[in-house]
Amino acid sequence: MTGIGFGTWAWGNQLLWGYQPDRDDPLLVETLQVAIASGLSLVDTADSYGTGRLNGRSEFLLGQGLDGLSAEERSRLTVATKLAPFPWRLGRRGFVRAFQASRERLRGHLDRVQLHWSTARYAPWQEGPLLAGLADLVEAGQVAELGLSNVGPRRLRQIHACLQRRGVRISSVQVQMSLLAPEPIAADGLATVCRELGIALLAYSPLALGVLTLPPGAAIPACTRLRQGLFRRLLPGSEALRQGLAAIAVAHGVSQAQVALNWCRSHGAMPLPGVRRPDQASDVAAALTWQLSDQERASLDELALTCPVRMPANPFQSA
Repeated sequence: MTGIGFGTWAWGNQLLWGYQPDRDDPLLVETLQVAIASGLSLVDTADSYGTGRLNGRSEFLLGQGLDGLSAEERSRLTVATKLAPFPWRLGRRGFVRAFQASRERLRGHLDRVQLHWSTARYAPWQEGPLLAGLADLVEAGQVAELGLSNVGPRRLRQIHACLQRRGVRISSVQVQMSLLAPEPIAADGLATVCRELGIALLAYSPLALGVLTLPPGAAIPACTRLRQGLFRRLLPGSEALRQGLAAIAVAHGVSQAQVALNWCRSHGAMPLPGVRRPDQASDVAAALTWQLSDQERASLDELALTCPVRMPANPFQSA
């Protein structure tokens, strides 16, 4: 079974998550400490996390928190960030300044650099040089590992073959994956290709932005308007799925969130749930102490694949 990591998209995001610095920053530092002490083994961020004037805030807060770790605690954690292939980032050195800025905000705590999304669908000529530049960083010893994000199985094979010729390994690929976004587990899907190529599969939004944590019959909780809109669209159609989640959660005496995370793990993916509070980090880490039976996984697979609603697809996801 894979481990569990955590994501920091919400750290600095006012639009979707209602981030408020004075209220949230002390809590986020405590959350980081609890997450690491509880055994979560990878933290994921990005240079574009943080809205408006708070752009880069996630990396900045994470860097501050990581500075307070002991050497032993730091050794147990993989720190990964993603660089966005914005239109103005061009050529083999298009990521150099962005990489340096991310490493500075993270105070040098950086183990893996990732391409945030594929440009294969709209600017295929941009992607190759940027990936070559990331490989240059690995070869120069400026960062230990290279990863990808929002890359489909066909494009993954192409990139893998290209980098393999240089002797540069792809450590991980992260995509949206949850019971409401089960596409990676389809036949010949990304999960199969990752197993074949020996690449770790990371599942972002494994709780479907909180939809999968809501019990059957739940009302829409107080949250930002964007998330309320998502809940209105997904809650009615996911009722049967969440009933199945709830039944397994009751049987194990755990939360629905833990069941949803362990479904990802049962398919070989490391889930990256977002955490903003210490209690969330503790609950996520508790999923490491148990696993789904084969029958439970099969029942959830059936519910996921027949569910009439799905999470919105990432428009930058390549085939």
